[in-house]
Amino acid sequence: MYDLVIRGGTVVDGSGLPGYRADVGITAGRITRIGRILDLALESDFHRMFIQAVVSDDPADPLPVMRHPRTVMTFTDSGAHVGSMADAPLHTLLLGHWVREQRAFTFEEAIRMVTYAPAAAWGFPDRGLLREGLAADLNVIDPDTVAPLMPEVAYDIPGGAYRLRQRATGIAATVVSGEVAFREGVHTGALPGRLLRGPLAPITNRPGRRR
Repeated sequence: MYDLVIRGGTVVDGSGLPGYRADVGITAGRITRIGRILDLALESDFHRMFIQAVVSDDPADPLPVMRHPRTVMTFTDSGAHVGSMADAPLHTLLLGHWVREQRAFTFEEAIRMVTYAPAAAWGFPDRGLLREGLAADLNVIDPDTVAPLMPEVAYDIPGGAYRLRQRATGIAATVVSGEVAFREGVHTGALPGRLLRGPLAPITNRPGRRR
C-alpha cells in the first residue's frame, strides 16, 4: 500500500479512506497546506512513496472500459518517465485485484486479456496462445498469490540515473522462446528475447516516408 494518495486534490490513504486529511490541511476537499506531506517525506529520508491518482475516485468506473471489446490491457510510454511513473504492475494488478479480490473477471478471461488480445491487436499471430508451432513465451503464475509489490527506487541505469522498479509476487518463472529468463523474479542470465516489429513497421520505415 502507498503511504499517501492524492486523488483529484483530495488526500486519502493507501486503502482509499480519508486517513490523512487533518494532517495535510484540507479545506473544501482541496489541499491547502503541503507541509505535512514534506514532513512525511523527510522523516523517511525521501523513501516514502506517494501517488497522485488521475482517474475517478470510484473504483467501479474502470470496469466498463476494461470490459469493452475494443479495450486492450496494456500500457507503456517506452520508458519516458521511468523516474516518476511505474506502470509495470498493470497485469499483476488485474490478476490480483480485479480477479482474485473483486471477482470482476475469471482467471481465464484475465489471461486472455493480457496474452491473446494484445497479440492479436498488435499483429503478432505467433504469440498469445499456447499452441504447437507458436513462440513459447509464458509466465508460470500462482493465481492465489500473484500481485504487484510496492515500487522501489533503483539506481541501475547507465550513468547512475534512477528509475522506479516494481516487482511482483506469485510469478514462479518467465519463459521466453522456451528458455527460463526469470525464476522467482530473479534474472537467470539467459537473453533469448529479441525486438519484435509489428506489421506496420515495414511501411513506416520505407525510404522517403517520415519516421
